[in-house]
Amino acid sequence: MIDLILLHPPSIYDFRKRSVMWGPISDVIPSTPVFDMFPLGFVSLSHYLTKRGFNVRIINVAHKMLSDPGYDAEKEIGRLKTSAFGIDLHWLPHAQGSLELARLVKKYHPQTPVIFGGLSSTYFHQELICHPQVDFVLRGDSTETPLERLLSALKKGGGFEDVPNLTYKENGSPKVNATSWVPNDLNQYPLDYSHMIKSAIKHRDLSGHIPFYGWNEYPITAVFTCRGCSHHCGTCGGSRETYQKFCQRRKPAFRDAELVASDVSRIAKYFKGPIFILGDIFQAGEEYAFDLLKLLSKKRLDNHVVLEFFDIPPLDSLDLIAASIPHLNIQLSPETHDPKIRSTFGRPYDNEKMECMIERILKLGCHKFDLFFMIGLPGQDVKSVMDTVEYIDGLLGRVGQRKNLFPYISPLAPFLDPGSNIFENPEEHGYRLFYRTLEEHRKALLEPSWKQMLNYETTWMTRDQIVEATYRSAARLNRVKYDHGLTKPKRFREIEKRIDQAENIIRIIDERLAQAGQGGIPSGDTGSSVGAIQVSTICDKDELKWPVRFLGLNLPRGPLKFLSLLRIKNILGLLLRGDDRSTGAGKKSN
Repeated sequence: MIDLILLHPPSIYDFRKRSVMWGPISDVIPSTPVFDMFPLGFVSLSHYLTKRGFNVRIINVAHKMLSDPGYDAEKEIGRLKTSAFGIDLHWLPHAQGSLELARLVKKYHPQTPVIFGGLSSTYFHQELICHPQVDFVLRGDSTETPLERLLSALKKGGGFEDVPNLTYKENGSPKVNATSWVPNDLNQYPLDYSHMIKSAIKHRDLSGHIPFYGWNEYPITAVFTCRGCSHHCGTCGGSRETYQKFCQRRKPAFRDAELVASDVSRIAKYFKGPIFILGDIFQAGEEYAFDLLKLLSKKRLDNHVVLEFFDIPPLDSLDLIAASIPHLNIQLSPETHDPKIRSTFGRPYDNEKMECMIERILKLGCHKFDLFFMIGLPGQDVKSVMDTVEYIDGLLGRVGQRKNLFPYISPLAPFLDPGSNIFENPEEHGYRLFYRTLEEHRKALLEPSWKQMLNYETTWMTRDQIVEATYRSAARLNRVKYDHGLTKPKRFREIEKRIDQAENIIRIIDERLAQAGQGGIPSGDTGSSVGAIQVSTICDKDELKWPVRFLGLNLPRGPLKFLSLLRIKNILGLLLRGDDRSTGAGKKSN
């Protein structure tokens, strides 16, 4: 008997039947607009519980719905057998899909408990527990141990008052236990991808364990350095004050540098895709960062490794960074060209220091440097957005000659993060919120286009102007990239065409909404040829990808699918021999 099945929903459950103008809401992340990437917490939860004797299965319902047009999610849910279901509501764009999936679970399994978790679940826990299809909500950023205690209580038939971080029902009334489980480190929570392979084999369900659509051809993986954050960006639901207020985390919890390096090395044994080290490694201090870099240098990694920085790293550390990671890639999000707006948002560094860092690390051999800018910031108007693109043009002329600096600009969409400082105090920061409750956001996801989904506008830009600025800046940036040789002619024309089509569809939807009045547009009737999904609009998702190395070689993606089958055979051989170093102990049984 399975003790727990973890289900990951699409953002909108019936997206295959709806005609939705998704727009650019997921253009600069690996996931599609239905947010099919399940949270990395699924990997940690499954591994942690399995090590403690529980039988856990993961089913990425969103991925299955995307990859197989004939897949019947309701039919599969109906035949599942388990003691409990877990559904993530980590990102708010899953507000509709998660609740609809839970409703279907209750339709076929009325007596089986349904457990919600994730940051959005934490924020909306009191509203969420009032839904009849939700029995329990686990709050906080580290629910491995609380979930273990909840599953044990379910087996015993009670004792829920002793489960930390739990919101539940008692005789129909909500009960809220204290958020008392907030671990100080992450040393007992590895992201063990070999465990995922074993689980896929055990449950004979490879598709259900795929992290996101297209992962089999682009097997990117990630490791955590921390949970929590030392920064306080205005719209971030994972900022310092948000964690303090809603997760009771007073300071970030880190994973020891030795364990992070071991996690990276173990992943590199099984997968040749890029490895993303999540969290700025300098958050824990220079000593931690230098220790991790020296440990990584000893691993002699063939994989491309990605570091993200929330602030400019010490310039005297760049040589060590470049020397420690042979195939180095970096992500930085300055958000805007305007240092004043950037500082107001929560990123207090100037352009001179940023450009110095970019130029030096590129000269040291950084393979790819991704630079992300945002639309919808406090103090930012349409002119400021367009000035950002002109700044990018100049920046590429100054430091982008190596053709490995890749800029992006996208809107803050579809929602401001719940719990962020601006979400909590919108008027103070010049914002107006259209939706505040979980139910309002659930309904917003059923709107015909991403413009109507937006849960905010600002003093400086209305909803219409945010959309206008998005497409104008995207078109101009597409031209800038083409002029600097970052975009080939065919791709340039394709993106230009998609932007024109998107603007036209937005106009058509606006006209239909005006004609329909208060009743709105009937579901699936936008009067346009909008497909069920648009993977990218304002840029090409391939721009985001780092090379996948197979046995030390860079390969085109055509033969990768075939060759990956050979790689899987090698992985299975290791697993069947019992090669499991997931705890870092390095044990091997024969």
